[in-house]
Amino acid sequence: MKNNEQTHGGVVMIGAGPAALSAAIYTAREDIETTLYEKGLVGGLAATTDWIDNYPGYAKGIEGLRLADELRGQAERFGAKLQFGDVSKISRKDNRIQLTIDDNVIYARAVLLATGSNYKKLGVPGEDDYYSRGVHYCATCDGAFYANKRLIVVGGGNSGVQEAIFLTRFATHIDLIVRSELKASKVLQQKLNTMKDKITVHTNTTISEITSKDGTLTGARINNSLTGQSGTLESDGVFVFIGLLPNTAFLNDSGIELDEVGLVKTDENLQTNMPGVFVAGDVRSHATMQIASAVGDGATAALKIREYLERLE
Repeated sequence: MKNNEQTHGGVVMIGAGPAALSAAIYTAREDIETTLYEKGLVGGLAATTDWIDNYPGYAKGIEGLRLADELRGQAERFGAKLQFGDVSKISRKDNRIQLTIDDNVIYARAVLLATGSNYKKLGVPGEDDYYSRGVHYCATCDGAFYANKRLIVVGGGNSGVQEAIFLTRFATHIDLIVRSELKASKVLQQKLNTMKDKITVHTNTTISEITSKDGTLTGARINNSLTGQSGTLESDGVFVFIGLLPNTAFLNDSGIELDEVGLVKTDENLQTNMPGVFVAGDVRSHATMQIASAVGDGATAALKIREYLERLE
């Protein structure tokens, strides 16, 4: 065996969001060697959510970061190991799963894919130029930098409206850009209606460019699809919440089947067409994109992984 190769005796989990952490609680409790590899933030998108109101068991809600920390602590208490690393390749070789993680090759008996999703971008001029220095995708992470500033928030779904409301803690005023009509829940829209003094909603509106001057973001050019009018909104920052893209690019040459939007297909046991590779959470085709269901996926996948490993013995 080469120096940069190692064999893992149990299950390797790719990702460390709610699905993987929940699965790790189950597998580690069963004394299955469990290692999670995460390339970004432990807890995934849940950890970047300011407040979670619809997770069972927390009558008053819970901070996303706190929920992620508790899941992590529980998994580690049972013996799961968390490491940081970027998986670039996966294949099946000699009845094992071969993974390339950074510069290392790891052979695992079973693998759980729980890589979740990432934020969609607007794809307009200036967006990439001002990423993290004016353009953001996480209100919890970056909102506090905009105390007493004007902001633009893009997105009319639950995330866009919820984050716009959250950002009123810091900003003096927010322009909410909605491509068509508001699609957020009735509860969120009712709360939004009580904040008209701080949030101006622009429906049927899109952004065509992030504007700047002398290297500093100054706002955005907007277009109204009904009136055909265009104009410029002044702003100190732009926060984008227009949906998610699955983190599955590393699977493109693996032979693992993906659906039309890039989510991973599975059978009724949450197993992919590559034996020994299972899927849980938002990256699974037909997932409901909810934290509670991701946790359920993780528990189910863990039980199926245990059954799979027992059959190998």
